Amino acid sequence: MSAPVGPTVGVLALQGDFREHLAALTSAGVRARAVRRPAELEGLSGIVIPGGESTTIDKLTRIFELRQPLLDLLAAGVPAYGSCAGMIMLADRVADTAPGQQTLGGLDVTVRRNAFGRQVDSFEADLDFKGVEGAPVHAVFIRAPWVEEVGDGVEVLARSPEGHVVAVRQDSLLATSFHPEITGDHRVHQLFAAMVAEYAEKLRANE
Repeated sequence: MSAPVGPTVGVLALQGDFREHLAALTSAGVRARAVRRPAELEGLSGIVIPGGESTTIDKLTRIFELRQPLLDLLAAGVPAYGSCAGMIMLADRVADTAPGQQTLGGLDVTVRRNAFGRQVDSFEADLDFKGVEGAPVHAVFIRAPWVEEVGDGVEVLARSPEGHVVAVRQDSLLATSFHPEITGDHRVHQLFAAMVAEYAEKLRANE
């Protein structure tokens, strides 16, 4: 198989299942690289914030001096995708935030951490997902959040069987409560890849 070409997407690789996202992006035909240092954010046309533990990811972004560069990247309109803990990191508001926890923000939503319960309450479900063609998306929920409030500019892409909002998009930001990177179904990553390609094309047009 030839190496992917085109825009490069970074995957924040401080904690969590970043390896699975790198593999999923590569399988979706996207050039991807792990990001652990500020210099590795340079030249990216997209960034993925993986699942893991949101409070730990928050602390590590500050320890590794990535917080401000990530905020600058989002402010510049670079597309970002957050899964599970990544959704929390992209949310403007967290309903049950841990003491001192900060998010990167950008999504006009309120998210509740561990809303579906503990690790033993993990489950799987098939979801209709707006913007993804074909069969329902098989979603794996592990200590997952859900979205409790959605701002006017946020599009709801999927809901859990009980009706909770579990996937959203706002402009160049995409987030899911679940982990598509571990299922072998790369359609959510392909959706994000299309967002990245659109962003990269706009940059070229403005040069």
